[in-house]
Amino acid sequence: MPRKKQNEYDNSSITTLKGADRVRKRPAVIFGSDGIDGCEHSVFEILSNSIDEAREGYGKKISVTRFSDGSIEVEDHGRGIPVDFNEKEQRYNWELVFCEMYAGGKYNNNEGESYEFSLGMNGLGLCSTQYSSEYMDVDIRRDGYRYTLHFEKGENIGGLKKEPYSKKDTGTKITWKPDLEVFTDIDIQPEYFIDIMKRQAIVNAGVEFCFKNQNGKAFDTSTFNYVNGIVDHVAEVIGEDGLTSVQHWSTEVKTRDRDDKPEYKCKMDIAVAFSNKVSLTEYYHNSSWLEHGGAPDKAVRNAFVYQIDSYLKQNNKYNKTESKIKFDDVEDCLVCVISSFSSVSSYENQTKKAVTNKGIQDPMTAFLRQSLEIYFIENPLEAEKIAEQVLVNKRSRENAEKTRLNIKKKLSGNLGMADRVAKFVDCRSKDVERRELFIVEGDSALGACKQARDPDFQAIMPIRGKILNCLKADYDKIFKSEIITDLLKVLGCGVEVKSKANKNLSSFDMNLLRWNKIILCTDADVDGFHIRTMLLTMIYRLTPTLIEAGKVFIAESPLYEITSKNDVYFAYDEAEKDKFIEQIGKEKFTIQRSKGLGENEPDMMNLTTMNPSTRRLIKVMPDDMEQTVRIFDILLGDNMQGRKDYIVEHGSEYIDNLDVS
Repeated sequence: MPRKKQNEYDNSSITTLKGADRVRKRPAVIFGSDGIDGCEHSVFEILSNSIDEAREGYGKKISVTRFSDGSIEVEDHGRGIPVDFNEKEQRYNWELVFCEMYAGGKYNNNEGESYEFSLGMNGLGLCSTQYSSEYMDVDIRRDGYRYTLHFEKGENIGGLKKEPYSKKDTGTKITWKPDLEVFTDIDIQPEYFIDIMKRQAIVNAGVEFCFKNQNGKAFDTSTFNYVNGIVDHVAEVIGEDGLTSVQHWSTEVKTRDRDDKPEYKCKMDIAVAFSNKVSLTEYYHNSSWLEHGGAPDKAVRNAFVYQIDSYLKQNNKYNKTESKIKFDDVEDCLVCVISSFSSVSSYENQTKKAVTNKGIQDPMTAFLRQSLEIYFIENPLEAEKIAEQVLVNKRSRENAEKTRLNIKKKLSGNLGMADRVAKFVDCRSKDVERRELFIVEGDSALGACKQARDPDFQAIMPIRGKILNCLKADYDKIFKSEIITDLLKVLGCGVEVKSKANKNLSSFDMNLLRWNKIILCTDADVDGFHIRTMLLTMIYRLTPTLIEAGKVFIAESPLYEITSKNDVYFAYDEAEKDKFIEQIGKEKFTIQRSKGLGENEPDMMNLTTMNPSTRRLIKVMPDDMEQTVRIFDILLGDNMQGRKDYIVEHGSEYIDNLDVS
């Protein structure tokens, strides 16, 4: 046997990435991902430079264009990026800004140079996006000159071009196309641009953001401008039905992250309101949306729980022995947007989704506590409303949790005990991928299906009596129904119980589902359709994931049995009946309406309903279920006017089914 060749690992094995390869070969290090998320972040790096200029007071409009070929253009009306010769560095600034990592004009913010507060302080954005582009064109107007640059795959082509510019406008326009050799996906959807530009308009009061999306030869345009910034945004969110008015608090402090660290400035801009219909918490730092929060989120959690809990205690709002509120109870009615700025900022990573400065968190916590205390004293009626709503949320959450635990207890247990669910007939196989559950109506159908099934992998669950309308009933009533709880025990996966107080409340576990297919098997008549609808509604209300996962089916029952001399045909609708009659031709045949499931012979049941090779199953899809529930709500729900309108429009279609004898 030949000896395997050994790879050498010695001093010559160590190499470094140089130039554009530092980004092109490892984009995820800079952008957080080499997929669409990383590509989107590369766009934000360019946009953030324009935002920094606008916030410093240079230019009040920023335009972003998405072209149909995947290229992007960002234009501002700021001072224009300095790209001429830098005497101190003895190099051209365009080389530093577009071709050097860790180069820029935002490293001395704390000393007040160039930018007091900025989105980008790492000196990576422009260069990294340039390196990751198929091409990039730069057009800059400043100091009476127009400067242009062209790059291809990280390399400059043609150097810096400089020509006199007589117009008074200044600014920067950058056009580029993300490179598919760098990112796995560059098809950034318009929704991303709209979302990011709206967010930036919210935290940059008075700056107009214009998005143009190429659609054929034309451009669809969206414009965002919040004159009062976050205050307008919070007012927009709560609408006219807010529980309280919008509060606006702002301050500027000097702080430090540690006693031995230098002092820096921190500005806080906070808009707060309370609502019993909507909730929202959004945090921005130096205009960057903090998707994962960090310091501001910790400050809000601490301050709001502390101050509202203090108010409840001082005013004897808690019941005796009642537990303290949690932030979940506050958050459910809180609309809070915070926009903070600091001249020194520490983020979790380059993507800036969480800020970590202790020097931001501590003063923000103290300021929020103080502002809330004053607000409650000066606005006693609103304080009362807030306290009552938080208590409602708390008690709803606790009741929901009790419900969840009771449900879990009620539905738990081993179905191996014969007396656990009456008349349930299990199958022999323990392989969930094979097991099928037939839900049938009544004992007669149970008998027929039991004889017709394959006992190795097909189980039967009969439904006895009237099924509760789960669409309208509350959970207490639902779980008092023996029919429903028995069926849920047989399913084995628990239920999905969700409430306003706790959106994650659930005892559902898909891994505990005992069946690969759940098959609703009812008669092809009005009563059968009604039972089927009730069962579907129950599943939709209590275990909707089963529908989304494609686990729920309807067994299609034949309407007619057509018997000729040599063959038996089963027709599932009128058109199919006519087709079989035409196929039989001049032969004699008999035709009869198919009987209910309980009256069918086992052979017929096996052939038409149970046998996987000959039966017809209809998979219930989420869209089908939503349409069913909508109609069900009109016909059997509380929508009286909708029901009247439906009868007027469709009543004539059901004349033949009326019992007028």
